[in-house]
Amino acid sequence: MTELRTDRLILRRWQDSDLEPWAAMNADPEVREHLGDLLTREQSDASVARFQTEFDERGYGWWALEVLATGEFIGFAGLDQVDDGMPFTGVEIGWRLARSAWGQGYATEAAVAGLAFGLEALGLPEILAVTTATNLRSQAVMRRIGMTRDPADDFDDPAAPEGPLRRNVLYRIARGTKM
Repeated sequence: MTELRTDRLILRRWQDSDLEPWAAMNADPEVREHLGDLLTREQSDASVARFQTEFDERGYGWWALEVLATGEFIGFAGLDQVDDGMPFTGVEIGWRLARSAWGQGYATEAAVAGLAFGLEALGLPEILAVTTATNLRSQAVMRRIGMTRDPADDFDDPAAPEGPLRRNVLYRIARGTKM
């Protein structure tokens, strides 16, 4: 499995020691604000098992994020196939960080590494990013890493209930675009 390093982060394989802080993140209403229901410990652990299986099958996926200087687990970032049932297909980039890691540029740093891997090493022609229309922080990261949005691509997530999580925005970046 590919491990990525940035100036401050390691994007690496998941470890058993990540399960507890990952479950705490998934039980945090602020972290889950734009994602839907809180996850139980069992659901959270199952997500990591799924991430590992998908990574083994494809050679990419959701990396665990570790702060290089301290070894602290702070969340995830990476690439994933767009879910079935969405009004588009392709590979998307994403991130989720613990509140203690917000506002420090980690999401942007990890996303740049993920984009470079996807566009250069994997040779993907394009990478997408999706978030709720109300998730302004993630949209700011998308713009910082060179992604662009066409409002005509905005959509209602067919899996989301009516409410603030239903309307989503779609950002794109093509290979050869300056990040």
